[in-house]
Amino acid sequence: MASTPDFNKPLYAPLAEIDPEVQNIIDKETWRQYSGLELIASENLTSRAVMEANGSILTNKYSEGLPNARYYGGNEWIDELELLCRKRALEAFHLDPAKWGVNVQPYSGSTANFAALTALLQPQDRLMGLGLPDGGHLTHGYYTAKKKMTASSIYFQSLPYGLDPETQLIDYKGLATQAKLFKPRLIICGASAYPRDWDYPALRKIADDHGAYLMADIAHTSGLVAAQELADPFAYCDVVTTTTHKTLRGPRAGLIFFRKDGENHKDLEKRVNDAVFPACQGGPHNNTIAGIATTLYQASQPSWKAYAKQVVANARALADELVKHGYKLQTGGTDNHLVLWDLRPLGLTGSKVEKVGDLLGITINKNAVSGDASAQVPGGIRLGTSALTSRNMLEADVRKVADFLHRSVQLSLLLQKEAGTKMLKDFVRVATVEEEGKVGAQKVRELRRAVREFARQWPVPGITGEIKRPAGIEEDD
Repeated sequence: MASTPDFNKPLYAPLAEIDPEVQNIIDKETWRQYSGLELIASENLTSRAVMEANGSILTNKYSEGLPNARYYGGNEWIDELELLCRKRALEAFHLDPAKWGVNVQPYSGSTANFAALTALLQPQDRLMGLGLPDGGHLTHGYYTAKKKMTASSIYFQSLPYGLDPETQLIDYKGLATQAKLFKPRLIICGASAYPRDWDYPALRKIADDHGAYLMADIAHTSGLVAAQELADPFAYCDVVTTTTHKTLRGPRAGLIFFRKDGENHKDLEKRVNDAVFPACQGGPHNNTIAGIATTLYQASQPSWKAYAKQVVANARALADELVKHGYKLQTGGTDNHLVLWDLRPLGLTGSKVEKVGDLLGITINKNAVSGDASAQVPGGIRLGTSALTSRNMLEADVRKVADFLHRSVQLSLLLQKEAGTKMLKDFVRVATVEEEGKVGAQKVRELRRAVREFARQWPVPGITGEIKRPAGIEEDD
């Protein structure tokens, strides 16, 4: 083999040698994930195999276009990979390839959604999606009184539907009434913070009444749908989109499934493929597609159903324990991987509880709950069990996590009292700085140590070898 000239020697050096600063940041994030509890419902912990595929030499290859129709040469193995990924996607979701197709190139769920809208609609066509304050997603047409927030509301006319205020379930009757007036071309179902399953037959009927397409965004629940733990959207929808990194536990990307059979779908495959490229993005990320293919293989194994069942069982155990403590949950429980906790009866905001969680090593996110005046000032927090389950936790372990959450909320009430105001900066001050006559900061340190001790009992997928505390991490132990 020819010798390597000096200007190319950096190409063969490991990251820790060539860029110790970035390596240290990765090591600190590894330590954070190992030392804490990941409860963000849109996160998971992917496998070592997926990380290997995602970090592979496939990142080098450009492959604009589709298999056997590329704009570049040298794609014979990339074509093989993408065709394999498509095949595995249909198998993972139990789909007949004569009736369904899939595009595996979207960079994320948001780009998948906009490509799907581009395929299904013309600019300024009308769509309806679940409102963001009721658990919907930004990409389903969200806007405020003063601003169109996302491309889905900038380029299309949108009208949100909502929840029944009594049951906090989707108001299908109200949706039907709204649709009669609005005449949508597309109805989007799916959510980012809705703890119950969907009535797809009811949605299909409403769509058919107005000649509308029905699209399901199952970004949050696709891993549970693949395991057949939730209702099947494919039996009723024209298009189904998803991310690949939430309950599906893969790399960060998106998929678009589309119907191929029937008069209404005869050109849908071409429209979706053209919308992805060249309309909305450039060449696919082949390293990510490799990770998706491996993810879909894992989701087709018998062990996947057991994992999905445990995710739901853990979410129900978490909800049950919080209810026992007297807390209010939206809909009172869950059918899937997430729990939506209404903090308003306590006089707390989601922002404060999220901040305390960060100080303790419990990663959660503030979230709007039904009845909030604005999604910008959320009255709750959203919790998910996918990542805890990927760290091998079962119901009894999740009940211990629920106790940590209970203690963190009670601590938040104490800190709010000690702050003397409702301003977040004062709240953070008393949580982090010891002041005479106040015990909040000391109690934060004590609970943080308990959380760390518990979290470090569990492995983190993808981490091999001994985990050591990296430079730049200071702990009070």
